[in-house]
Amino acid sequence: MHPWTKLALVALLAVVVAQLLVQRAGRPLPEGAAPPLSLPALDGRTVDLAALKGRVVAVNFWATWCGPCLRELPDLAAAWRANRDRCFELLGVVEESARADVEAAARSIPYPVLLDRGAAAAAAWQVGGYPQTVLVDASGTVRRVFHGAVSRAELEAAVEPLRPASCPAR
Repeated sequence: MHPWTKLALVALLAVVVAQLLVQRAGRPLPEGAAPPLSLPALDGRTVDLAALKGRVVAVNFWATWCGPCLRELPDLAAAWRANRDRCFELLGVVEESARADVEAAARSIPYPVLLDRGAAAAAAWQVGGYPQTVLVDASGTVRRVFHGAVSRAELEAAVEPLRPASCPAR
């Protein structure tokens, strides 16, 4: 095969793969209520998004092998610490990662880390890439999706107008 033919085939393959990734990443979440989310946490308990109604919840999908995911964790932890008593919760949903790697990464994470072993939650929430953070308002409606790493300031600015006047007890 001629070298130019090989190069053309590689370029064509790259375009096809890029299109598939863009299509997958471009799928929006359905309007309205957030998809169900009930997963085991590292500590063994089950965390259910439905039990957090009345609070603003950021659901952060990440993986231990994802550099941007790991870099955003300190900002997410700081946002959670600063706002956890103000009707805000944060759930870290780990995908495509070995439990030992998750446990090592979770040492610096103060909020619940949930294990999505079969990636059913990622599929339901139409996660196109990592990290992806979905902001759910107090009534359980998806209000914003951050594709890529989100800073503490961006997250807090998005949470503030969604914060309810009063919070249910934890």
